[in-house]
Amino acid sequence: MSFPFSFTQILYCTLNTPKVDMERLVGVQIGLEDFIFAHVKGIKKEVNVCKSEDALGITITDNGIGYAFIKDIKDGSLIDSIKTICVGDHIESINGQNIVGWRHYDVAKKLKELKREELFTLKLIEPKKAFEIEPRSKAGKSSVGKAGTGRGTLRLRSKGPATVEEVPSETETKAVKKIDDLLELYMGIRDTDLATTMFEAGKDKVNPDEFALALDERLGDFAFPDEFVFDVWGAIGDAKQGRL
Repeated sequence: MSFPFSFTQILYCTLNTPKVDMERLVGVQIGLEDFIFAHVKGIKKEVNVCKSEDALGITITDNGIGYAFIKDIKDGSLIDSIKTICVGDHIESINGQNIVGWRHYDVAKKLKELKREELFTLKLIEPKKAFEIEPRSKAGKSSVGKAGTGRGTLRLRSKGPATVEEVPSETETKAVKKIDDLLELYMGIRDTDLATTMFEAGKDKVNPDEFALALDERLGDFAFPDEFVFDVWGAIGDAKQGRL
């Protein structure tokens, strides 16, 4: 199958909608009956911003292969007042420094390090209209054999082949969502894959010290603050006890 664009032009994909809907981004798991829509590079724009407030009011994520983009803009925030900056825009450079290839948390850190009242320049690329990548299988047919129940998911991995797995449990789903919320609160990012890794690191631990040690072993480079680790441990416990 051929497409009217290069795969390097894809900023991100959404499930079951051609709209720029950040709640429907393709993550690590895809339902076997899902539609996938690709959002490709469109118009480039350059915006000058004065950091008149400590917080810009944006949440940043990335597509896993080097394109960071704006996932959310807080109502009433500094960035919300600049109407040329939109949810879904890819951040290509900050003050002339190309950030293609950076992870979203590095981009968020770079923006946080800008001084208050500093004037800075963002080069952004907004997405074009989405294209459907893979059509739904025709009724009565399945290309995945035994996995055609609709309850399986295709799990994409950064290393190794994709695998078909069972749908995550309700406990995992709720815990991952809460951890993702905590990532946004503490770090200004959303990353379901990272949140899932943190849940997997803590789901079988019996106390916060064991959990903190497991996080250091898997994700030590992040240097998460103790308060954040404790809140994540609490979220995992709440999910396991049915309190979420």
